[in-house]
Amino acid sequence: MVEKCLRVVAVKEEKYYPHRPLKFQWSFFSAMSGYEKKMECFRDMKKKYRIKKNEEFQEVFQRGTSMANRQFVIYMLDRPGQPYFRIGLSVSKKLGKAVVRNRIKRYIRQVFLEMKDDILPGKDYVIIARIPAADMTYFEVKSSLLHVLRKAGALKREIK
Repeated sequence: MVEKCLRVVAVKEEKYYPHRPLKFQWSFFSAMSGYEKKMECFRDMKKKYRIKKNEEFQEVFQRGTSMANRQFVIYMLDRPGQPYFRIGLSVSKKLGKAVVRNRIKRYIRQVFLEMKDDILPGKDYVIIARIPAADMTYFEVKSSLLHVLRKAGALKREIK
Protein backbone atom coordinates (compact mmCIF):
# COMPACT_ATOMS: atom_id res chain seq x y z
CA MET A 1 0.00 0.00 0.00
CA VAL A 2 2.68 2.47 1.07
CA GLU A 3 4.96 1.52 -1.80
CA LYS A 4 2.07 1.95 -4.26
CA CYS A 5 1.32 5.45 -2.92
CA LEU A 6 4.99 6.40 -3.07
CA ARG A 7 5.27 5.20 -6.65
CA VAL A 8 2.36 7.44 -7.63
CA VAL A 9 4.08 10.41 -5.99
CA ALA A 10 7.33 9.62 -7.81
CA VAL A 11 5.56 9.29 -11.17
CA LYS A 12 3.79 12.60 -10.67
CA GLU A 13 7.04 14.23 -9.60
CA GLU A 14 8.76 12.86 -12.71
CA LYS A 15 5.93 14.06 -14.93
CA TYR A 16 5.81 17.64 -13.64
CA TYR A 17 9.51 18.14 -12.91
CA PRO A 18 11.47 16.07 -15.47
CA HIS A 19 14.60 18.19 -14.99
CA ARG A 20 14.81 17.42 -11.24
CA PRO A 21 16.20 14.13 -9.93
CA LEU A 22 13.82 12.01 -7.85
CA LYS A 23 14.11 12.76 -4.15
CA PHE A 24 13.90 9.14 -3.03
CA GLN A 25 15.44 5.85 -4.08
CA TRP A 26 13.27 2.73 -4.37
CA SER A 27 15.77 0.70 -2.34
CA PHE A 28 15.14 3.11 0.55
CA PHE A 29 11.41 2.28 0.49
CA SER A 30 11.87 -1.45 0.11
CA ALA A 31 14.08 -1.43 3.21
CA MET A 32 11.35 0.27 5.25
CA SER A 33 9.36 -2.83 6.15
CA GLY A 34 8.92 -1.60 9.75
CA TYR A 35 7.48 1.66 8.47
CA GLU A 36 5.04 -0.21 6.23
CA LYS A 37 3.92 -2.33 9.19
CA LYS A 38 3.37 0.81 11.22
CA MET A 39 1.26 2.30 8.42
CA GLU A 40 -0.76 -0.95 8.18
CA CYS A 41 -1.41 -0.80 11.92
CA PHE A 42 -2.46 2.84 11.70
CA ARG A 43 -4.79 2.19 8.78
CA ASP A 44 -6.42 -0.77 10.53
CA MET A 45 -6.64 1.16 13.77
CA LYS A 46 -8.69 3.89 12.13
CA LYS A 47 -11.42 1.47 11.06
CA LYS A 48 -11.25 -0.91 13.97
CA TYR A 49 -11.21 1.66 16.77
CA ARG A 50 -14.00 3.89 15.49
CA ILE A 51 -17.60 4.37 16.59
CA LYS A 52 -19.62 5.66 13.64
CA LYS A 53 -23.23 4.51 13.93
CA ASN A 54 -25.84 6.58 15.72
CA GLU A 55 -27.11 3.50 17.61
CA GLU A 56 -23.62 2.88 19.03
CA PHE A 57 -23.33 6.52 20.12
CA GLN A 58 -26.76 6.39 21.77
CA GLU A 59 -25.89 3.18 23.61
CA VAL A 60 -22.74 4.76 25.05
CA PHE A 61 -24.67 7.89 26.06
CA GLN A 62 -27.49 5.96 27.73
CA ARG A 63 -25.63 3.08 29.40
CA GLY A 64 -22.18 4.61 29.91
CA THR A 65 -20.66 6.82 32.57
CA SER A 66 -19.42 10.35 31.95
CA MET A 67 -16.60 12.54 33.18
CA ALA A 68 -15.84 16.10 32.13
CA ASN A 69 -13.58 19.12 32.43
CA ARG A 70 -13.90 22.53 30.78
CA GLN A 71 -12.74 21.37 27.35
CA PHE A 72 -14.00 17.77 26.94
CA VAL A 73 -16.72 15.37 28.07
CA ILE A 74 -15.92 11.66 27.92
CA TYR A 75 -18.55 8.93 28.03
CA MET A 76 -17.28 5.39 28.72
CA LEU A 77 -19.08 2.09 28.26
CA ASP A 78 -17.65 -1.31 29.24
CA ARG A 79 -17.41 -3.91 26.49
CA PRO A 80 -15.97 -7.01 28.25
CA GLY A 81 -15.74 -9.19 25.12
CA GLN A 82 -13.88 -6.54 23.11
CA PRO A 83 -10.04 -6.81 23.23
CA TYR A 84 -9.51 -3.18 22.14
CA PHE A 85 -11.06 0.22 22.77
CA ARG A 86 -13.09 2.28 20.29
CA ILE A 87 -13.55 6.04 20.13
CA GLY A 88 -16.31 8.22 18.79
CA LEU A 89 -15.89 11.97 18.34
CA SER A 90 -18.50 14.68 18.53
CA VAL A 91 -17.49 18.23 17.65
CA SER A 92 -20.33 20.73 17.36
CA LYS A 93 -20.63 23.42 14.71
CA LYS A 94 -20.58 25.92 17.59
CA LEU A 95 -16.83 25.35 17.83
CA GLY A 96 -16.10 26.82 14.42
CA LYS A 97 -15.98 26.06 10.74
CA ALA A 98 -14.99 22.71 9.28
CA VAL A 99 -11.26 23.45 9.41
CA VAL A 100 -11.37 24.05 13.17
CA ARG A 101 -13.61 21.05 13.85
CA ASN A 102 -11.43 18.73 11.76
CA ARG A 103 -8.28 19.98 13.49
CA ILE A 104 -9.77 19.21 16.91
CA LYS A 105 -10.75 15.72 15.75
CA ARG A 106 -7.26 15.10 14.36
CA TYR A 107 -5.71 16.21 17.67
CA ILE A 108 -7.99 13.89 19.66
CA ARG A 109 -7.31 10.94 17.35
CA GLN A 110 -3.57 11.57 17.58
CA VAL A 111 -3.67 11.65 21.39
CA PHE A 112 -5.51 8.32 21.45
CA LEU A 113 -3.07 6.88 18.91
CA GLU A 114 -0.09 7.90 21.06
CA MET A 115 -1.75 6.70 24.26
CA LYS A 116 -3.24 3.46 22.91
CA ASP A 117 -0.99 1.28 25.09
CA ASP A 118 -1.97 3.21 28.23
CA ILE A 119 -5.75 3.31 27.71
CA LEU A 120 -7.87 0.48 29.10
CA PRO A 121 -9.12 -1.90 26.40
CA GLY A 122 -12.62 -3.34 26.34
CA LYS A 123 -14.34 0.04 26.45
CA ASP A 124 -16.07 2.42 24.10
CA TYR A 125 -15.23 6.11 24.52
CA VAL A 126 -17.24 9.00 23.13
CA ILE A 127 -15.43 12.35 23.36
CA ILE A 128 -17.41 15.56 23.08
CA ALA A 129 -15.38 18.73 22.51
CA ARG A 130 -16.55 21.91 24.19
CA ILE A 131 -16.07 25.48 22.96
CA PRO A 132 -12.73 26.20 24.75
CA ALA A 133 -11.15 23.31 22.79
CA ALA A 134 -11.35 25.35 19.58
CA ASP A 135 -8.44 27.61 20.58
CA MET A 136 -6.16 24.92 22.00
CA THR A 137 -2.86 23.65 20.64
CA TYR A 138 -2.11 19.94 20.33
CA PHE A 139 -0.22 19.83 23.62
CA GLU A 140 -3.05 21.56 25.47
CA VAL A 141 -5.54 19.09 24.00
CA LYS A 142 -3.31 16.21 25.07
CA SER A 143 -2.95 17.42 28.65
CA SER A 144 -6.68 18.14 28.91
CA LEU A 145 -7.62 14.69 27.59
CA LEU A 146 -5.11 13.05 29.94
CA HIS A 147 -6.70 14.95 32.83
CA VAL A 148 -10.20 13.71 31.93
CA LEU A 149 -9.01 10.14 31.28
CA ARG A 150 -7.22 10.14 34.64
CA LYS A 151 -10.39 11.40 36.37
CA ALA A 152 -12.47 8.73 34.65
CA GLY A 153 -10.05 5.94 35.56
CA ALA A 154 -9.50 5.02 31.94
CA LEU A 155 -5.69 4.75 32.09
CA LYS A 156 -3.80 1.54 32.87
CA ARG A 157 -1.13 3.40 34.79
CA GLU A 158 -0.44 6.90 36.02
CA ILE A 159 1.04 9.13 33.31
CA LYS A 160 2.74 12.43 34.03
